[in-house]
Amino acid sequence: MSSSVLYDAPGPKARVRNVVYTVVGSAAVLGLIVFAIYRLNIKGVLEPEVWDIFNNAGVRANIRDGVLSTLKVFALAGVLSLVLGLLLAVARLSDHKPVSWLATGFIELFRAVPLLITIYALWVLFLSYKDDLGVVGDNTAFWALVIGLTVYNGCVQAEVLRAGINAVPRGQVEAAYALGLRKTQVMTMLLVPQAVRSMLPTMISQLVVTLKDTSLGYIITYAELLYAARTMANNIIVNGENPITAVVIVVGAIYILLCLALSSLATWIERRGRRAKTGIAVAAAAEPAEAPGVLDATEGPLGPVAAAPEAPGEPAAPADEVPGSSAADGPDAPGEPGGPDLGKS
Repeated sequence: MSSSVLYDAPGPKARVRNVVYTVVGSAAVLGLIVFAIYRLNIKGVLEPEVWDIFNNAGVRANIRDGVLSTLKVFALAGVLSLVLGLLLAVARLSDHKPVSWLATGFIELFRAVPLLITIYALWVLFLSYKDDLGVVGDNTAFWALVIGLTVYNGCVQAEVLRAGINAVPRGQVEAAYALGLRKTQVMTMLLVPQAVRSMLPTMISQLVVTLKDTSLGYIITYAELLYAARTMANNIIVNGENPITAVVIVVGAIYILLCLALSSLATWIERRGRRAKTGIAVAAAAEPAEAPGVLDATEGPLGPVAAAPEAPGEPAAPADEVPGSSAADGPDAPGEPGGPDLGKS
């Protein structure tokens, strides 16, 4: 039986028990689905004329306009939240205490306040000063929703980026300062790129939250997808009732598809980042080049050795006569040609 550190392979009884749990759980889920379909059928939701309303050109146009309005708010709020998050993260890590305190207070404040309250307060404020705000006053609901989403999600993105910057090894920062880089260069060339790359999946996941939070626009009567669905469900009557359930199912499926598309984008970017070939290429292995002037140990002895006798029975030469020995540094023997006679004055 094989096992690992984190998981023990189940035995025969455990395998049987897992199979039983799987069958029972699957049967329970299938039963709930059948019961839900049965109840929907009793309520008349599954009648053909209920779903035939989506063949109406006006209904499809309302859904299309709602999707476009949702994507417009999401695109603008998503980009602005990323920019605001980067600025707040850098400001919170600033060495200037007033700047750091101001950024910290702003982040903690708007993370603590519910997003719906922020959006509603901005909407009321814009309505109160509608004549003095110019372009913003003409689209109070749109800008209240965009700014509310930007402020809240920008604070969350700031914390995500700050965590990514703090995760960069301290040795890289010290090496950058040792090379003479300024703090702005270290932040823009070293810390922020690595933080964005490491935290990109989390940032895109927060963008998915931003997309779902656009549905709060129906509170301030902005014509996004949920508001369009609510309007259609209240104004259309089929078989004497409003088709609320059918509209909610269709609109919910659209939200799910949009969120799945963003999640797939996050997964694709993460895999692409792992496959990216960056850094210095490793050179191919080759035979080392022979350095000039290096002694070859196979050509002869490298240390002092005793000379072999010339003939059998003759004694070996003394160490002071062996070339390369420590005694060879002294004066040469008399009568031998070669070095100078150091024994004479």
